[in-house]
Amino acid sequence: MRVGGLGLVILAAILWGISGGLGGFLMDKGWDPLVISFYRGAVGLVCILIWFLFRPAVFNKPLLFWSVVAGIGVAGNFVFYFVSISEGSVAVAATLMYTAPIFVLLISFIFHLEQASLFKWVAIGFVMAGVVLLTEVYSIGSEGITLLGLMTGLGAGLSYALFIFGFKYASRHGQPQGILTIAFLAFTIITLLFIDHSEAASVFYSSDLGWIILLGIFGAGVSFFLYVVGLKKTSPTSASIIAMVEPVTASLFGFMVLSELLTVTQLGGMAIILVTVTILSVKQG
Repeated sequence: MRVGGLGLVILAAILWGISGGLGGFLMDKGWDPLVISFYRGAVGLVCILIWFLFRPAVFNKPLLFWSVVAGIGVAGNFVFYFVSISEGSVAVAATLMYTAPIFVLLISFIFHLEQASLFKWVAIGFVMAGVVLLTEVYSIGSEGITLLGLMTGLGAGLSYALFIFGFKYASRHGQPQGILTIAFLAFTIITLLFIDHSEAASVFYSSDLGWIILLGIFGAGVSFFLYVVGLKKTSPTSASIIAMVEPVTASLFGFMVLSELLTVTQLGGMAIILVTVTILSVKQG
């Protein structure tokens, strides 16, 4: 059972990585990051609704509240991630997003949910050093990622942490299909308020409609289903480590399809972040 669970998580992470690449591909064709984010979540909502219809769930006030929190996290994660890609590269944005466990730690410290320790502060320090090397923040404004790209990449990580908290607490009050239905419904309503509606409508008669639907299926619908089902069959620690396949997949897509290259310094920063987060996940488990 455990091998099957890990396999589902790996497949979900690969699909998330591909979705980042598809987002970069669509932005290169002129689509706005917010419109891409909206359709990623909206198509995902349709997929999750199909799951919900086959496995109905009971709703209650705590579940609704925490599911909406998770939905806000998803909205921030998708939007900030694609904006970061547009301001830098797929590989950098995907890796910055995986600073999420660090934000989880910091939030836990602030609200006294977890005890601080020297090891955890050292881990935070290493990740910050990795971010500096990955983004080459000392040369922002000349080449590579912009300041907006850096901030939105970290914002994607912070939003991912918010989703983790929301989903965790909602899971105490209901089933994942109900939680994800409410979360993606909240996502759709929130992002609908900020997108360019004329550009969003033009998607339906665009030649890129198939790519956008595929992005939603890969990046939200099927991937979240696989991840949640896989999570039931393995430990959260193992799942969080295996999910590191996402930035690797995104980096390969960026290199092979979008011709994005990373410097040796950036590769070193990426390695520091991924290794540190992996060790932290093991220790937390």
